[in-house]
Amino acid sequence: MKIITGKARGRKLKEPVDQAVRPTTSRVKEAIFNIVQFDIEGRRVLDLFAGTGQLGLEALSRGAKSCDFVDNTKVHVQLVKENLRSTELTGGQVFQADAESFIQRGERYDLIFLDPPYDFGKLDQIIQNVVRFDILNKNGIMVCETKLEQGLSDVSAPYEKVREYRYGKVKVTIYTKREDS
Repeated sequence: MKIITGKARGRKLKEPVDQAVRPTTSRVKEAIFNIVQFDIEGRRVLDLFAGTGQLGLEALSRGAKSCDFVDNTKVHVQLVKENLRSTELTGGQVFQADAESFIQRGERYDLIFLDPPYDFGKLDQIIQNVVRFDILNKNGIMVCETKLEQGLSDVSAPYEKVREYRYGKVKVTIYTKREDS
């Protein structure tokens, strides 16, 4: 597992020793960043189920202004901090918190990554809370990675489910917040 491109290109990331974290595969990560490639530079990013931090780190490497990494497990928070240090990327803050309480802080972002464990049963609730607390900036993008068979609900305007992509057993769902809101 390593950074694909940008300032930290080729830097290896420390991987988890436990099975609680399922890092995004290189193929899926590359696909995600092909989708959002023009929406990263200078943007504010949230990596909500950070795990190793690889999605947020990739965004920082590609020119994101900042990234808040959030995970509820102390071991994973430490892993993100180590990966942030080893890549020498700046602009990252790491928080140990559960997703729901962090969303309620009301901070706003341009790009949000939601990649929870596949057995996490409340992803729809998290998505609805992003809408409810309105933490996505206008024209912002929310990227959700799930197992292929998991359906995600639609959202209310000005938020919109834009598209779903399939990569083997993985599905990536893209949401946005329309500018005309």
